[in-house]
Amino acid sequence: MTKNTILFIAILALIIYGSVVAINGATIGNIQIPKARDSIDLGLDLAGGVYVVLEAKTDLKGPELQRLMEQSKAIINERINGLGVSEPNIAIESGNRIRVELAGISNPQEATELIGKTAQLQFMDQEGNIVITGKNVKGSEVQYHTNEIGQEEVVVSLELDKEGTQNFAEATRILSEKIEPEERVVFIVLDGLIISSPIVQYMEPITNGKAYITGKFDLEGANRLSTLIRAGALPVEMDELQTSVIGPTLGLNAFERSLEAGAIALMLIFLFMLIIYKIPGLIASIGLVIYTLIIVLTMSILGVKLTLPGIAGLVLSIGMAVDANVIIFERIKEEIRLGKSIRTSVDTGFKRALTSVLDSNITTLIAGIVLYYFGTGPIRGFGVTLIIGIIASMISAVIFSKYLLRLAVSVFGSKNPKLYGA
Repeated sequence: MTKNTILFIAILALIIYGSVVAINGATIGNIQIPKARDSIDLGLDLAGGVYVVLEAKTDLKGPELQRLMEQSKAIINERINGLGVSEPNIAIESGNRIRVELAGISNPQEATELIGKTAQLQFMDQEGNIVITGKNVKGSEVQYHTNEIGQEEVVVSLELDKEGTQNFAEATRILSEKIEPEERVVFIVLDGLIISSPIVQYMEPITNGKAYITGKFDLEGANRLSTLIRAGALPVEMDELQTSVIGPTLGLNAFERSLEAGAIALMLIFLFMLIIYKIPGLIASIGLVIYTLIIVLTMSILGVKLTLPGIAGLVLSIGMAVDANVIIFERIKEEIRLGKSIRTSVDTGFKRALTSVLDSNITTLIAGIVLYYFGTGPIRGFGVTLIIGIIASMISAVIFSKYLLRLAVSVFGSKNPKLYGA
């Protein structure tokens, strides 16, 4: 058995092992490798979730409106991050609208309420005077604090700006002089509702601009309050134009059927390439397996959400990969028919077909970049998977296929042109 034969078999074994791991997952030492289908995040149309469209109630136009909407988008994004949602899709549409897509969220109602809240936060004294507002709060975090009896409790920390520090110091100076605890209460009011009534514990003013909100908090409630305080108030009132809660059942069915359709399509492609091109067709089939592994690994590492339009982008890129192989193999057949040796025909065929392959793939890649940069929602999902797919197809069809085909010539021989489709 020659060195090239051993190398060819080793590469095949590695690809088969990678495929098995991708399908079933594996445990290597302390490293747990999940199944490919579990490692890829699914988009809203596949995993289910919440779709919300908000419209700003404002007469502003031009640059002023754009600044207002960008600020609102940033605040909404901050609130969603507090929910623990990964890769939310938030986009400004029609100038004065914001579309929010949250895939795989467990509590759609809470998310909807949190996204659109104006969050008018006020700290008020017993007489109803406003001490500070949400705009005076620079930061807010959930922490654990040991109370007077030595027990740990969840608190929400506050850090105030310069104006807030001065106002809070003056208010706590007055409150600290009162004897009864109920007279030292600071009411924390969120959108007109009292959410906490902490008592000023110190018998002296709080002058450092830092304080803790204590109360009957659980960790989830404290996180939610902290998120609203940290995000601040939306700069404009938002009307909820459309809200859709998409159940995962339909999405998962679509995902399963897409996987089945993809597997059937790949098998038909493998069969076609083997019948028409023989050994080069086998190499093309191996290249498509490599392509699939590259796609899965890339999407898993980058955390790309897979959507139905994204699946369409991957299918298109598979077509581009097969098209590249067809162009290359037809060139190889032409070289063989001209009487050149199979080794020379393989090298010349790849070299002459490279320009055509690059031209078609680069133009499609540019289209994918444009769709990703200027598109939103499903269009952007299509663009990003198309970009990944085109790059993966170029790697598999040009680099791996060329190397493997050279090895195959050494393994299967170079005397019978019929083995190479000629």
